[in-house]
Amino acid sequence: MPEAPTIDGANTTWLLVSTALVLLMTPGLALFYGGLNRAKGVLNMMMMSFSAIGLISILWWFYGFSVAFGTDVNGFWGDPGAYLGTKTFLAETDLWGATTENPSGIGIPLYVFMAFQMVFAVITVALISGAIADRAKFAGWLLFAFGWATLVYFPVAHWVWGGGIIGGDIHALDFAGGTAVHINAGAAALAVALVLGKRLGWPREGMKPHNIPLVALGAGLLWFGWFGFNAGSELTVDGVAGLAFINTQLATAAAVLGWIAVEWIKDRKPTMVGASSGAIAGLVAITPACGFIAPWASVLLGIVAGIVCALAVSLKYKLGYDDSLDVVGVHFVGGWIGSLWLGLFATNSVNAAISDVVGASDGLFYGGGVTQLGRQALAGLIVTAWSFGIAWVLAFVIEKTIGFRVKNEAEVEGIDIAEHAESSYDLSPSGGGTGGAFAMAGIGTPGGASSTAAPETESTEPVSAKVAG
Repeated sequence: MPEAPTIDGANTTWLLVSTALVLLMTPGLALFYGGLNRAKGVLNMMMMSFSAIGLISILWWFYGFSVAFGTDVNGFWGDPGAYLGTKTFLAETDLWGATTENPSGIGIPLYVFMAFQMVFAVITVALISGAIADRAKFAGWLLFAFGWATLVYFPVAHWVWGGGIIGGDIHALDFAGGTAVHINAGAAALAVALVLGKRLGWPREGMKPHNIPLVALGAGLLWFGWFGFNAGSELTVDGVAGLAFINTQLATAAAVLGWIAVEWIKDRKPTMVGASSGAIAGLVAITPACGFIAPWASVLLGIVAGIVCALAVSLKYKLGYDDSLDVVGVHFVGGWIGSLWLGLFATNSVNAAISDVVGASDGLFYGGGVTQLGRQALAGLIVTAWSFGIAWVLAFVIEKTIGFRVKNEAEVEGIDIAEHAESSYDLSPSGGGTGGAFAMAGIGTPGGASSTAAPETESTEPVSAKVAG
């Protein structure tokens, strides 16, 4: 006879901590994107991330979790009423994964799992915003976020993790979100960037990051939070969680080296922006693979992701699309690399769930042939097509109705003032003087150093292949 339902304290604690870590990633993303942006649009950039926390959290609680993780209806979405927000789940039997034979499931309260998946949904939507920096109306962004989360992210999460067509029928692997999060968001980012068009002056004008320490701080917070993203996705405290943790660190470290090596060879100068971007590329690439490959394969993956993503960010100059902060070059490309890597290096020797739970097979280099590689490619293509198509239609309809792109005057003067009536940096003199702290420092005064210094000129060449610009 099955034992009474019991909460597993260790698993529940770990998932609560992981949830908090993943939530921290979205403010970290706001800092990362904000630093990469120009000063006159940093607040609008950060607002898009913070607003995603507010909007998507409510949508997820009300119906998103049901669509993603409710009982499968047809392979495309779960029962919308299964976990509807009007219901409560506080009974001792409301444990995630509970069955008649195993009433405890993995010992985690349903609300804890709901919260963990909620913060995944939040950051996936927020990722898209980096592609449309400096030119998107805030109201248009909120409407787009609502529509894309409802029509794309919630169903795709079901396809991948909720028993839908990708995980349940195709048997593609995705440990923590390479397909559901990064390919998904990257495809949408490209679509919206194409609909909104290029920023005024791009690529002739230099649009370099305005605050590199902010970029590094944001990257550091993302790196820290990503351990909850990846290792937390095991849901339980076991050896696979430890594997996902060490693989996350190794791949990210290797990607930093790969990216700055490309900079060193191309420009003779490794940069802090490059190192930060390399870290994100490594984190993205290891996300789908972290619990399914051996550590040595993670190091190789990080090197490849760092090099390829460093080269991929220059594609926008060759192809002519203005992806402001390189969501396509880092997240879309990095997500594809990590997903396909599973077709090469996934192995049951590190995680028996590959075949026992998902029904997948070993990768090519572990004797599995090309079967799993084909599954991974098919899954990526399905998500790419669906996300790109729906995002393009949503952005087009919003642009033709309420308007998605700000007016030229607002873009030139600064979207922060136009959309939010705020400025990120107050450089006005204090105390009613003519120079304030700047005059005391000899800046901007008749006798100051700036009176004789020649003004710097912005290069009219496209910014080098780094994130932003």
